[in-house]
Amino acid sequence: MKDDMLPLIEELIRIELNVADLYLLFSMSFKEDKDFWWQLTMEEKNHAALVLSAKEIYEETGFFPQGLIPRRADALKETNRSIRALIDKYKITSPSREEAMNVAFKLEKSAGEIHYQKFIESKACSAVDKIFQDLSRDDRDHSMKISSYMERNGYPILEIEADNT
Repeated sequence: MKDDMLPLIEELIRIELNVADLYLLFSMSFKEDKDFWWQLTMEEKNHAALVLSAKEIYEETGFFPQGLIPRRADALKETNRSIRALIDKYKITSPSREEAMNVAFKLEKSAGEIHYQKFIESKACSAVDKIFQDLSRDDRDHSMKISSYMERNGYPILEIEADNT
């Protein structure tokens, strides 16, 4: 079981760090939105640190918070490939503010982020679950933060496909 879970956990950590890298790139690209993207960057890094802590607990005890991670490694790997491709693309050619916000909104609806959000909102099954949920309350639901920011700044949310994996 441990051998099956560790790659999933590590992939989830990579998603959080990759999203943080993308948001940091947006923070550097859009001075008028710098604080907004910086806050999201720090929150994504916090998510990665929380999952890393859960991984350490898992390695010691065999316990991992239920529901924190999707069971499909392929969905997580594809999400990571997509994020890295966006980072590479945007390092060469910066997106428009509207594109950056819509990309972020879509990412927050992706496999890893949706599972993280569902876990935070679920009923805690253990003391460890409760600790992770309490630590994450302040920075949850990035898709709502992004859509609210877009609305305040006059950017439409483009139609996207929800990734329900």
